[in-house]
Amino acid sequence: MVARLMPETRRAETHHQLTTRPDLHERLSASLAADSTLVRACRRQPVPHTPVWLMRQAGRYMPEYRALRAKQTMLEAINDPTIAAEITLQPVMALGVDAAIIFSDILPPLIGMGLDLDFVSGVGPRIANPVRTPHDVDVLGTPPADQTMRGTLGAIRMVRQALPATTPLIGFAGAPFTLACYAIEGGGSQQYETAKSFMYAEPAAWNRLMRRLVTVIADYLISQARAGADVLQLFDSWAGALGPHDYARYVKPHNTALFKAVSAAGVPLINFSTGTGAILDDVIACGGDVLGVDWRTPLDDARARFGTRCAIMGNLDPIALLAPWRELKGQIDDVLQRAGSAPGHIFNLGHGVLPATDPDVLGRVRELVHAETGR
Repeated sequence: MVARLMPETRRAETHHQLTTRPDLHERLSASLAADSTLVRACRRQPVPHTPVWLMRQAGRYMPEYRALRAKQTMLEAINDPTIAAEITLQPVMALGVDAAIIFSDILPPLIGMGLDLDFVSGVGPRIANPVRTPHDVDVLGTPPADQTMRGTLGAIRMVRQALPATTPLIGFAGAPFTLACYAIEGGGSQQYETAKSFMYAEPAAWNRLMRRLVTVIADYLISQARAGADVLQLFDSWAGALGPHDYARYVKPHNTALFKAVSAAGVPLINFSTGTGAILDDVIACGGDVLGVDWRTPLDDARARFGTRCAIMGNLDPIALLAPWRELKGQIDDVLQRAGSAPGHIFNLGHGVLPATDPDVLGRVRELVHAETGR
């Protein structure tokens, strides 16, 4: 059983960290985090063990998260820097993972562009005024993140001060295609027929929408790095809805432009998408220091396709965390074996932690990966 602080103790310690660290700690943290296990792995440099962090590692599977979120809506929690910072730190303190990822969501930047976003309990994200016409595209704004995302940027500054100096902080944003789909569909979708129909019928307006999203996302990611994020990740969760021709025509030019712009931040960039095994070559070509691979693509197959061009992240099936330990350990061993011994592997899931996951299992996963890859 992995030792875990009681929620009350952890909350008191977190509050102390958030309120007592001087600015000097923030400057020291930035320099030490740059030599952390995660950042070194992103740069394909030797590491003492394979670093571990988990997408959605701050989430509903944690009792302390549920207790905190019971008092606030999703947007309230995201926009409150103290709450967002506390949630961010919870899994680092409980699980001993090798990085924190800021608590937020990919969709709030759409609010600043003029879309009426809400997270409906039991339903998910909903946009009351979705983009459906070229005119809808043309009235979208592109305000800077320091005006529209103050809560998240403030949380990043607080977390960077509170984290151990050697623990990096990951910032993130949604990719243009995924955000465009949400903006057009007005929420989640199974087939993305409204978004893809708009893409086919209005290619000029589609490109204008994607360019506006690139502007907003690039500024937001760079602002996160300036606020203290040591690594940045781009989530293209819905890119797998596209075939090779459509991805190359409607998405690749914009993702390429985005990665080029964000490279100015000077921190490692993770390019993560799901369901993109068939278009992985084009995904890689867009940019990024690390390729995030979902569980559908074996890591050795992915490495064979891009060689040493970038590091790789992944890729345990999140549902495997619900399996008996004997099965889970076998699947972890398979991921590590396929990743190989070359520098540049970050252990993660193929997508986010599920709410039914036992937190103690995640601690055992981290311990196992560290033990089996110790060098």
